Amino acid sequence: MYKAATGEKLNLDNPITFNEKLWWLKINYRHPLMTQCSDKVKVRDYIEDIGLGHILNDIEGVYSKVDDIPFDNLEGKFFIKCNHVSGTNVVYDSNKKHNFDHIDFKKRFNLALSKNYYQQSREWNYKNIKPKIIVEKFIETESELLDYRFFCFHGEAKLIFVDINTAADNGSHNPYAKRNIYDKYFKLQNFTVGRENFDESLVTKPKNLEKMIEYAELIAQPFIFCRVDLYNIKNEIKFGEITFYPGGGTQQFSSEEADLMVSSWLEVL
Repeated sequence: MYKAATGEKLNLDNPITFNEKLWWLKINYRHPLMTQCSDKVKVRDYIEDIGLGHILNDIEGVYSKVDDIPFDNLEGKFFIKCNHVSGTNVVYDSNKKHNFDHIDFKKRFNLALSKNYYQQSREWNYKNIKPKIIVEKFIETESELLDYRFFCFHGEAKLIFVDINTAADNGSHNPYAKRNIYDKYFKLQNFTVGRENFDESLVTKPKNLEKMIEYAELIAQPFIFCRVDLYNIKNEIKFGEITFYPGGGTQQFSSEEADLMVSSWLEVL
């Protein structure tokens, strides 16, 4: 999988690049909290336990089967996703319920519930997650929703990936999403990873950036490496998710120098 995505041979005996170190961790590192924190339902308990329950988004319910979702009782706009995979998302708006394709929804989510994400890229932390469907409150914003993705190394936030236009109108992943990369002082970096830059004038430094970093580092504290995703809605911080192997360990840096700099922050041997 790594060679197909990157064209390179994976070096696990002496990992040098950031992606090689992610794969080394994927195969060798087993923190007992990682399965819980990869489960989009059970991670909420972890966030509560560390005293950050106030940054959790409201949920309508958690369901084991597609047919259990009470669509007739849902009033408003919701984001529906699975707890055990990436990319299976949809937006449901009760005010536009006649435009919602229930047949396609059932087909896609039934398929997702039958899958074990571990089989896709050997991310062991997904292997023992019991599949569920989460219906959560849709986060409304006046402008484009920004994903603030804090890359935390040994508990310290070193980089912030700010992604824009990550979701299409129907909730699915947007292949045309763009990304800027900043340091912890919100200085734009001169490299890209996986996505093209957007116009930096579209985003300014959040007034509560220090608080966001504080929360991200508290969440990341137990782990050698993780990415903590947060939202910032009118200076109100909301938790997104924790990711341990961004891009499955295959997203390419635009420069070798940047790759080695980021890799140097991650000690795995």
